Amino acid sequence: MPKIKSHSGAKKRFKISKGGKVIRAHAFKSHILNKKTTKRKRGLRKTAVADKTNVAAVKRLIPYK
Repeated sequence: MPKIKSHSGAKKRFKISKGGKVIRAHAFKSHILNKKTTKRKRGLRKTAVADKTNVAAVKRLIPYK
């Protein structure tokens, strides 16, 4: 079998934890930050676990990670 190419965009956006969960960053943290509270912005810094409905698709995009 030939190797599968990894999706370049997915490589940059997702990581797989040791337990096999897909780790992602929060959205809405790049601009228009004036109206967002400090507490909200601080929460957006943390990583999140991808929803179970998207896990299979993401793992297919990054097979060797």
